[in-house]
Amino acid sequence: MHQSATDPPLRVLHVTQPVDGGVARVVAQLVRAQCDSGARVTVACPDGALTAVLREAGARVRAWDATRSPGPALAGEVRALGRLIGDVRPELVHAHSAKAGLAGRLAVRGRIATVFQPHAWSFEAVGGTTAALALKWERFGARWAHRTVCVSEAERERGVRAGITARWSVVPNGVDPRVFHPAAADTVRAALLPDVGPAAPLVVCVGRLCPQKGQDVLLDAWRTVVRRVPDARLVLVGDGPDREQLASSAPESVLFTGDVADPAPWYRAADLVVLPSRWEGMALAPLEAMACARPVVLTDVDGARESLPPGLAPRCLVPPGDPAALAETLVDLLRDPPLRESLGHQGHRHVLAAHDVRHTSAAVWDLYRELLGGVRTAARVAPTEYRESIHS
Repeated sequence: MHQSATDPPLRVLHVTQPVDGGVARVVAQLVRAQCDSGARVTVACPDGALTAVLREAGARVRAWDATRSPGPALAGEVRALGRLIGDVRPELVHAHSAKAGLAGRLAVRGRIATVFQPHAWSFEAVGGTTAALALKWERFGARWAHRTVCVSEAERERGVRAGITARWSVVPNGVDPRVFHPAAADTVRAALLPDVGPAAPLVVCVGRLCPQKGQDVLLDAWRTVVRRVPDARLVLVGDGPDREQLASSAPESVLFTGDVADPAPWYRAADLVVLPSRWEGMALAPLEAMACARPVVLTDVDGARESLPPGLAPRCLVPPGDPAALAETLVDLLRDPPLRESLGHQGHRHVLAAHDVRHTSAAVWDLYRELLGGVRTAARVAPTEYRESIHS
């Protein structure tokens, strides 16, 4: 994944909102790889913890003050992004998630090579009239993306079934095995949870505390789990708008960590990692957990089956929104340490083979080269006319 020595540095602008959770980690991974390749990478995003990570990776960061969801400020956010794009003059814009995908495509309108990556569809996150409007936009806005990148085949198929006519690519999410790797659980757990004995079964859920991630369903299931495995403990790693509500209904066996800079130690401390999402494209947390050789339990939403090793679905998947099924699976695995160990090893081997972030980054880079091949040639022949045309 390197540019030719004879080519000028590729100018890429990533636009992202949100700036936390799995989307932020995906953006940081891509930016780091692209900077290492010699590209000139800029990221437009709201200020926050992500900006320091991006600068450390070698990117230029431009403040884009945008809310997480569409609202009255949208028109001003689009204008501000348009001015920023005029200053940066990228050859390619890569917009991540629904909000940045909305503002980015409105600001560019196909005049620059545009990649849109939904990271789960916006119309699944809402209901009623709002969902209908979100779907109408995705159908219309697809014309302004030269490529729509889905993180799973299931996510792409969901878009097709919804009537979105796009130029599709599927690039599965990946994780960095140098960051997420196995380690002894006892040592890590003693440092993180000194008051929890090493024999207590530990379940960990990493994700933003919000309706999408389904921690409310997990807490419903957990009441059954602790009746049948009384010494079990559950840790919810992350923060979000539902924290207060979740904490008010959680039993004493549940710990809330808040935001953490690095979730890897929590995966390593776990006997079992669970993600009870209501919808996804392909969740990053299960891949990170498997890279740490930890078994996972997931809801059967988009991307879940594709993220698991072949044959593991019956052991690791439960229907979304079903606390009884989730509790039964958690109890079965908590009572079977040899099976957990086997599932963890299978998951680790699978992630190394199929979800190494280096494969993901290389696939995205190849997509950029495909989209820009003819354009870059034209730009070298007539750079002034080309640059004026795409910013007019």
